[in-house]
Amino acid sequence: MRILHTADWHLGKRLDFYPRLEEQKDVLAEICSIADQEEVDVVIVAGDLFDTFNPPVEATELLYKTLKRLSKNGTRPVIAIAGNHDSPDRIDSPDPLARECGILFFGYPNQETALLKVEQGFEILKSAKGFIEIKLPKYYYPIRILATPFANEIRLKQFLGFEDKGAQLHDSLKQSWSELAMQYCDGYGVNVLTSHLYMLKRGAEVLEEPEGEKPLRLGYADLVYSDSIPSQIQYTALGHLHKHYEIGHSHAPVIYPSSPLCYSFSEAGQQKQVVIVDLEPNKVAQYRNVPLKKGKELHRKRFNDIDQAILWLRENPDTLVELTLESEAYLSAIDLKRIHESHEGIIHIIPVVSKQLQEGGSAKSINLEQDMDDLFKDFFKSKYGQEPNEELMQLFNEINTSSLEKED
Repeated sequence: MRILHTADWHLGKRLDFYPRLEEQKDVLAEICSIADQEEVDVVIVAGDLFDTFNPPVEATELLYKTLKRLSKNGTRPVIAIAGNHDSPDRIDSPDPLARECGILFFGYPNQETALLKVEQGFEILKSAKGFIEIKLPKYYYPIRILATPFANEIRLKQFLGFEDKGAQLHDSLKQSWSELAMQYCDGYGVNVLTSHLYMLKRGAEVLEEPEGEKPLRLGYADLVYSDSIPSQIQYTALGHLHKHYEIGHSHAPVIYPSSPLCYSFSEAGQQKQVVIVDLEPNKVAQYRNVPLKKGKELHRKRFNDIDQAILWLRENPDTLVELTLESEAYLSAIDLKRIHESHEGIIHIIPVVSKQLQEGGSAKSINLEQDMDDLFKDFFKSKYGQEPNEELMQLFNEINTSSLEKED
């Protein structure tokens, strides 16, 4: 049985002011093509389907269209769980209709899916809180899936009934997963766990959470170790970390597949991918990574010559750039205009002025005899290392004029 594992789509996410929806359309279409080319039997999307609790309409439409395409009109089950960026209620709300299309949503840890038989498709044979057993027509054995959406201690206690206030997330999940595995996960089927959380191999180096991501690891209370996974589980499909990681053991892989796009400049240069997993009862899971090619490359570039920077920008137009410029003088408005005109994907410009100039500037006396415009220009230049543009000066003049009128 073949599974495609992906996660952290973050539909609707921007890079600062820059929209990424068109890139997301392209890369999700690529994932759909991979699923078809690889003849995948099951798709798992391990959380953070959206970037916010209230995503834009375009992002919602993209999610449903993509999941429908992945499900192949109900013949291929798609399991999608909520991440820490998702509203559990929003994820759960379309479930009754989605199930008829082969899409199974899990918003809360106690999600229990009704039994179902899709015409000329798969069948849900068993269901419990956080668990489903699916039978596909082409296989004699079923697939069992333990599905735990994003869950903190409070949510676990609320929905799974854990009352021990001193119990940490690790202990609570270990108990819940163990009980489900003991009851449902024997060697006559293939057994998978999917969850959206911060998981670490005990004793291993702490993995960095993505820049700008809502943190899950707050001290050690929200840390879950891979030894909490029941021995019956052959493959664990995780979501949350945007870089590919394998944190389990060779006999039972525990995988973060990566996000489909680079969503911050800390991810610049990372190869994004999906994971293809092959499973049989009582055998070690075999997996491989399939690289994703769509989406703009992110670059963190540093130059000490403006002309060189402009040359590189013109040679790399289809990219998103964080540009650091080292100089012995503050950037002029003319230089900034030249830079912006050379490339449409500049997200940040970070000016770094030489130490000598900064020290000299700090000792410079302030001419209080100047008019207000010149005083403001001096202040702006000393604080930000560049002159204010015309639009900012017009705004300053409007505010200044309004203040003078009130004093009169």
